[in-house]
Amino acid sequence: MSCTSRLHKSLCMALVLLLAIVGVAAGQAASKGSLIRVGIVNLPPEESGYRQANVEDMNAVFSRANGYDMKQTNTGDNSEQIAAAQGYIRDGVEFLLISAANASGWDNVLKAAKTAGVTVFLFDRLIQTDASNYKAALVSDMAAEGATAVNWLLSQKLPKYDVILIRGQMGSAAELGRSSALLKARDSGKVKIVADGTGGDSWSPEEARKVVEAAIAAGKDFNVIYAQNDGMAQGAVQALDAAGITHGKNGKVKVIGFDFNRFALRNVQAGYWDCDIQCSPRQAAEISGWIQAIKAGKKSPTGIVYQKEIFADTATITDELILGKGINADPGKGVITK
Repeated sequence: MSCTSRLHKSLCMALVLLLAIVGVAAGQAASKGSLIRVGIVNLPPEESGYRQANVEDMNAVFSRANGYDMKQTNTGDNSEQIAAAQGYIRDGVEFLLISAANASGWDNVLKAAKTAGVTVFLFDRLIQTDASNYKAALVSDMAAEGATAVNWLLSQKLPKYDVILIRGQMGSAAELGRSSALLKARDSGKVKIVADGTGGDSWSPEEARKVVEAAIAAGKDFNVIYAQNDGMAQGAVQALDAAGITHGKNGKVKVIGFDFNRFALRNVQAGYWDCDIQCSPRQAAEISGWIQAIKAGKKSPTGIVYQKEIFADTATITDELILGKGINADPGKGVITK
């Protein structure tokens, strides 16, 4: 068709515009098709400083700029997590990443993923299921974290160990693992648990504070706070301060936290707390490497892969460790976060 007449010119312009639109749409479809489809089932960032860093890490690594079409659901409700995972499977994701709110109840979802050809990676938390139901799990060894904390505590050679145990979300892998070593120490007569409470599903500092306040009001004698994350340790110490009970390096009560938030490490450095156990939230890059290996037809890990983690106390803490291993905002040297 010749574009000589006014009508023909109009038709030609419309045709060119249509072809351009089709071309852009095709390009977008091709671009989207080349992205690796990933569904992530995670806990909410409000849960803790650890989880905030974990969620941010997932968002940064599994971005479109890095070749991923990623959707992430953040909830502490196990049934909502399961529903989200089922939705991702129906949507046709290639990879499903799960950090479960509760360690049980996942068998049907994992089997459905396998049937649909979806590769499942667990991160941060294990699930109580047969290992054949997932490709690999990148996790902190929660039981080893608990053992590290208890071994450190017993190495202090205190005349007695009267402990307030503040658990995280009951039934979670973190709670079960971090409780295990302390419960074994109790059963063997090495420690006494004088109060056993929880910060609830949100690992709440406020709930942790209430646990300690209740113990104080009941006249419980204790010299150890064993709080299963830094936020709950912070809440527990607030109760101690309000009651005028000394703590930290030169105080009556030893304070142990978990997760390596920089504010917690600065508290250890200042002698305000005594010990903090690392639990690294930075798992996304390693899992991304596994996914890239699979897409390239190469081998990737199977089974449980544990991250290597450490502890820091008032004798070993350094600025280098805080800056290099800590997570979230650094309040600065000498700054105590109460």
